[in-house]
Amino acid sequence: MFKLKSLFIGAALAGMATTVPAGDAPFLQFGESEGWIVMIDTEKNSCLIEKSDGLGNVVQMGLTKDRSIGYVGVFTTAETDIKRDDTQAVLISLDGNLYVGEAKGMRGNITKGYSGGYVLSDDPQFVDDLARKHVMEVFPEKAYGFSVNLDGTYKAIEMARACNKELLG
Repeated sequence: MFKLKSLFIGAALAGMATTVPAGDAPFLQFGESEGWIVMIDTEKNSCLIEKSDGLGNVVQMGLTKDRSIGYVGVFTTAETDIKRDDTQAVLISLDGNLYVGEAKGMRGNITKGYSGGYVLSDDPQFVDDLARKHVMEVFPEKAYGFSVNLDGTYKAIEMARACNKELLG
């Protein structure tokens, strides 16, 4: 079992992926790959990928502002019990590879009406699994588990890496 090094994930992240910008930061579209949109976060000077499922859910993956830690965020417009700053344990399975972390609830963090959160990790195996595995199953301590379809993440992450390399010049 792997341990996530720097951890936070939304408390009951009930869903998966709709193109919404995080916070008030402006985003520029860099490209698209297999349903994932690659965007430049001009506030962080970093690139991220995002995918929608058409049901009011969003998945985002990218780097923190200092680029030292990767994140995956899951948000939903569905009704949830997520409370801001609520903390709980979470288990993540990426096609059977297990990761343990700590959940921290977030509400209204990206666009009004959305709730969810992020998991942060500097574990290269976690990032590789996000890119190469097909399903991410999330089991929050206080809520029902859910699955996220990861189809197309490998090419999208590679495009985001190229985007980040271009930003660094």
